[in-house]
Amino acid sequence: MINLHSFYIIGISVKTTNANNQAATDIGGLWQKFMGEKIASNIPNKIDNTVYSVYCKYESDYTAPYTTLLGCKVSSIENIPDGFDYIEIANGNYEQFEAKGNLMEGVVYKKWVDIWNTNLPRAYTTDFEVYDEKSADPNNAMVDIFIALT
Repeated sequence: MINLHSFYIIGISVKTTNANNQAATDIGGLWQKFMGEKIASNIPNKIDNTVYSVYCKYESDYTAPYTTLLGCKVSSIENIPDGFDYIEIANGNYEQFEAKGNLMEGVVYKKWVDIWNTNLPRAYTTDFEVYDEKSADPNNAMVDIFIALT
């Protein structure tokens, strides 16, 4: 368990659900838009090029609707462009997991299945994945996943 200090992410978002594999379609489309429209280059006050995939606004737990936001850490949430959203990653305790392997073979999703099958005392506030230099090679990537705890 690690304790994180709060920070903000600005990016684009979609409301989705894990039911009927809907999240795979919605989040895949969000990634296509994020990359295709070079969203990261339009994020104001961006600290670096690390991309965060944030899971937030849970209606209850991972089986109910929630929001996914793709974006970058920022120094300020002033001047958010139209069509962009922001989320605060709250102070608190998080459990850190690592997904290692080929991104195209679903290593991140497989790690989420493992997480869903744990008995972690999840807060269902803000969970997130970190795509930085360790995930630059999609064939041999390492993605950190942080789960908010109660």
